[in-house]
Amino acid sequence: MYEKLKKKRCPTCKSLQTIKWGIQLNKQRFKCKDCGQLFTSNNKSVSDSNKEIWFRNWVIGKDTFDKLSVESGYSKSTLQRYFSKMLSKAPILEFNSTDEIYLVIDGTYFPNDICLVVYRNFHLKSTQLYRMTNGEHFEEIAEDLQNLLSLGIKIKSITSDGDKSSIKAIKKVCPRVPFQRCLVHISRMCRIWLTQNPKHKSGFELKQIAVKIHHIDSEYKRQLWLIELIQWEERYRDFINQKSYNIETGRYWYTHKMVKRSFTVIKKAIPNMFLYLKDDKIPNSTNSLESFFGHLKGNLNIHRGLSLANRKNFLKWYLYYKNQT
Repeated sequence: MYEKLKKKRCPTCKSLQTIKWGIQLNKQRFKCKDCGQLFTSNNKSVSDSNKEIWFRNWVIGKDTFDKLSVESGYSKSTLQRYFSKMLSKAPILEFNSTDEIYLVIDGTYFPNDICLVVYRNFHLKSTQLYRMTNGEHFEEIAEDLQNLLSLGIKIKSITSDGDKSSIKAIKKVCPRVPFQRCLVHISRMCRIWLTQNPKHKSGFELKQIAVKIHHIDSEYKRQLWLIELIQWEERYRDFINQKSYNIETGRYWYTHKMVKRSFTVIKKAIPNMFLYLKDDKIPNSTNSLESFFGHLKGNLNIHRGLSLANRKNFLKWYLYYKNQT
C-alpha cells in the first residue's frame, strides 16, 4: 500500500520539488526548489492547476482514480468531482501547423453510433481538425476540407482509405491535390475477401499479388508488380467474368464474386496507389491514424461507465492533450 502524500505543485513550472516556506496571513507558504516561485497552499488557481495535471494523466495516461489518488494526495472523491467538472465542457483544439501539410484522413467508430473523423498532419503528428458525427458522410467531409483550405492551409497530399464518401469529397474540394490510397487497406480487404485458403488457384495467386502491394518501394518494383497483375488478368479474365443465373428471379451475378471484387478494387485504385514513389513525404497508408485510434480506444475502455456526453468530451480532451504533446 502506498502512503498518500499531499504534494504541492508549483503553479509556474509545474514541479513537485517544493518545500514549506513560512506562514503568510495564516496560510501555509511554499517555495519551488526548481524555479524559486513562492505560493500559498489554498490558492484556488494553483489547486485547479494541480488537479488538471492529474486529469491529463487520467485522459491520456491510462491512470485509474485509485492510482491517481495515491500519487496526487487528493482523495478519490475530490478527483472524481473535478474530473466530472472538466468533462462537462469541451476544450478548443489547438494545433501547430505549417502552410503545407501532408494530410491523413480516417474515421473510427465507438458505441452509441459515435463516429470520429480525424484530419491529421502526418509529419507533425497533430490533429488539424476533427468531426464527431454518426458516419463518414460526403457533405461533412467536403465541408471539413473546405474549412481547412479557408484557414490558409496548403494541402500537399491527402491519404485516405477507399471510403466512397471520402473519395467523392476529396475529388470535389481538392481536385488538384495528389490523392494517395491507403495500400495497407487495399491489401487487407483483398486478403479478407479471398479468405485464408482460397478455393481456386486464381484466388490464391491474386492474394499473393495483393500481399506485395504495401512492400513496393521503387519504380522498378511497381513495374514488376503491374506486369504480374496484367498477366493474372489475361489468364483469368474469362473465369472472373463468369455469371450465374437464377431462373426464378431472373437475376444474374458474378459466380466468383469475391475474386472479381478483389481484382476490381485493385484495378480501380491503381491511379492513386503509387504517388508516394514521386514524393517520399506522402504517406502510403493510414496506419499512423489507425494506431492513434487504437490507443484512444484503449484509454476510453479503461474508463467504462461514462455517460454519452462525457464520452464525447473525453474524446475531445484526448485530442486536445495529444496535440500538446
